[in-house]
Amino acid sequence: MTTLSMTSYCGKVIKSKSKYHEVIINLCHLPAGHEGKCDELWFLNHLSVVSQRVAEKIKRDAFFTTGASWKSAVAGPNRILRPVMLLDDEALLKHGINMADMKPHVIRKLRDKAADYQSCIQVAMKLAWLTYQVPGAPQAPEEIQTFLEAHFGAFTPPACCPICLLPLDYALFEQAQRGTALIETCHMDPRSHNAANVGFGHRDCNIAQGTKSLDEFYFWISGIIERANQRV
Repeated sequence: MTTLSMTSYCGKVIKSKSKYHEVIINLCHLPAGHEGKCDELWFLNHLSVVSQRVAEKIKRDAFFTTGASWKSAVAGPNRILRPVMLLDDEALLKHGINMADMKPHVIRKLRDKAADYQSCIQVAMKLAWLTYQVPGAPQAPEEIQTFLEAHFGAFTPPACCPICLLPLDYALFEQAQRGTALIETCHMDPRSHNAANVGFGHRDCNIAQGTKSLDEFYFWISGIIERANQRV
């Protein structure tokens, strides 16, 4: 996997109205020397037009923690920017997030999901790169394909679930159970959020993996299979 340096990007600061604008400095990721308006996530513009739900999913999964499905002092915030969770407890309190009120496992989960801004950007790029390789996906515009391939290599469809290793189906992005798409962003190691560690996987596979790393999950499964065979 190759990664363009920031010197290859425009890198100009994009003004933000977010309450976290002092924590997260949004930058233009168009190629250096581009014409026209700066754009942080321009490589998602095509998907935003032809498949808005997928584009929004990529943004959400790249930049936000999942947290709890509800919001309370004990459960913690259900959606918060990953770079914000790199702040210490005192700084978080200034933003209305009181870590002292949360249970230890919630704190651990939120801290595990923290990631710096550039890691989130690279994750968004990686997910866009994978999206265009899922069977049934729209064709990527040439300039976007060239940009993404410069980071992660040539498109080599079909994109597969990194857990079960079977091909994905683009239609699964639109199919949902209890409001959740049947394709989810998954992590080979759930405690690390970076481009090398993410992929798109089947929801059932992601649920089965749980909080285990892939190596831990495969070892666990192999033990189950071995014990099952012994009983036959």
